[in-house]
Amino acid sequence: MAILILVASFIALIVLRFPISITLAGSTLLTLMYLDVPWVVVGQRMIQGINSFPLLTIPFFILAGQIMSAGGMAVRLVNFAQLFVGAVRGGLAMVNCVACMFFGNISGSAVADVSSIGSVLIPAMKKKGYSADYAVAVTTSAAIQGVVVPPSHNLVLFSIAAGGVSISSLFLGGIVPGLCLLFTLMAISYFIAVKRNYPKGDPVKWADVPKIVRDGFLSLLTGVIILGGILSGWFTATESGAMACAYAFILTFFVYRDVPLSGMYMILKRTFRTVAMVLFLIAASDAFGWILAYLKIPALVTEMFLGISSNPYIILLLINVLLLILGFPMDMAPMILIMTPILLPVVVALGVDPVHFGIIMILNCGIGLITPPVGTVLFVGCAIGRVSVDQATKASWPFFFAMCGVLLILTYVPEITLWLPHMINGK
Repeated sequence: MAILILVASFIALIVLRFPISITLAGSTLLTLMYLDVPWVVVGQRMIQGINSFPLLTIPFFILAGQIMSAGGMAVRLVNFAQLFVGAVRGGLAMVNCVACMFFGNISGSAVADVSSIGSVLIPAMKKKGYSADYAVAVTTSAAIQGVVVPPSHNLVLFSIAAGGVSISSLFLGGIVPGLCLLFTLMAISYFIAVKRNYPKGDPVKWADVPKIVRDGFLSLLTGVIILGGILSGWFTATESGAMACAYAFILTFFVYRDVPLSGMYMILKRTFRTVAMVLFLIAASDAFGWILAYLKIPALVTEMFLGISSNPYIILLLINVLLLILGFPMDMAPMILIMTPILLPVVVALGVDPVHFGIIMILNCGIGLITPPVGTVLFVGCAIGRVSVDQATKASWPFFFAMCGVLLILTYVPEITLWLPHMINGK
């Protein structure tokens, strides 16, 4: 009965369009009332959920991404990407893919990716003759790379929800899958561009190359500081985030000087708003996770899946289908925080590496960001490109299926994810 109350109240509050954090806390409270457990447990669990030093990594990464987004970083990365793929047919679409990868390696956020790169490239693509829905589809799909490659704060969320899986291993595990995703999206972009006879990109003037390379190198150095500091042992993940903020601040306000120092107020305001929402969500998820464990739901789910089959390939396929379906109505962060404690015991019982499963889950949740009705990245791209959600969704189908193909390959070839973490950190 308690499980029924928990599930029914959660679904009811979602249908009534309560914020997900209120939904998690509310369904937990209703279940505790039935179980006659003191409500103070919820408060204690919520405080314990955010009383974590590694959790400081997320505010730092968000702040660094906000500073970079405000400082003209997107234009510089677009110019840098154009040096590599800008001259081929459909060059602007491929530049879009590469620039989103570069920016994702700085911001760690798909929404920041599509907001910054999209505001530059979607109008530029429309001006060059690309259809608006295709420009939005390319940008939103390419932005999903930001949730897989380091320093994705969604990987940090998974680490916390999974009970302390190594952040450095997750960061390393996301690099090769991110590159696989990049090359796949570039290939789809090229084939569509050839089929529709989209124009080639404009060649870059040789006189501009040194400045473009310098600006691109300085921008990408943020990601090098974060990942290099962690892997070298100089910084923890939290300290590397703080160093990235300091570097982003100096680069934006004293090197590029695209934003006056007074602009820092609005950057901090946006950061605090985002961090407050994320931390409240994590706190509510911790209380919800406690009641799940108290009712032994993860154990019941594990038994259910193992009752269907003991074959890890079949179970992983079922989990992928489940997560893809949940990605339609659920946003990414709550999905990670809710489903990780439930599904991780299932895959661990089958011998699946937690780092491997982490990348599978993150990419799964990322695909949900470009699918309605709760596709945050899709909505932002549509607002920038001024197209309807229906138009953008239809144009996104080739990219959606291509990303699902990459997901299946990563699921059944774990070496793609685990090769780099094992090489650097050992098994």
